[in-house]
Amino acid sequence: MINVRSVGISDCLVSSDPTAVLTTHALGSCVGLIVYDAAAQVGGLLHYMLPDSGMDKTRAQQNPFMFADTGIPLLFNAAYKAGAQKSRIQVTALGGAQILGMSDSFDIGKRNLMAMRKILWKAGVMLHHEDVGGTAPRTARLEIATGRILISFGREQRNIYLNNSEGRQSSAV
Repeated sequence: MINVRSVGISDCLVSSDPTAVLTTHALGSCVGLIVYDAAAQVGGLLHYMLPDSGMDKTRAQQNPFMFADTGIPLLFNAAYKAGAQKSRIQVTALGGAQILGMSDSFDIGKRNLMAMRKILWKAGVMLHHEDVGGTAPRTARLEIATGRILISFGREQRNIYLNNSEGRQSSAV
């Protein structure tokens, strides 16, 4: 039986349950960061809104998953506690779109992606796959048993397979 678990905005879930499917919706300028260790069958999904907790320290203490700089380390630590190993983990980034159109002077999507890349680089973690940018929001699902990520936006869908040595990606379903 499939156990669909929803990850809301400013939320994070990690699972080693092979029946679990982690899903998140409305990845506009927000970023969905997925980690997956195929050998341990451990996966996690973080849906963060903003790049830097320094803009609101109180809110960061109340909900660290709202920010890249506080949420990303928590995602990785939870995955490691569940059995994932840094040497085997695959990382996928989704979202970071410019939803407000070309007049988005804040560039939150771009800033979210830059913050994520900087954090991963400093931690010595490689980004394996990404489906970022553009102007359309995305929905993502991670199947813990198979390592398949299903990305939906508009009428299009894409799969990313994390449970193989090549990490092959198919462009349409």
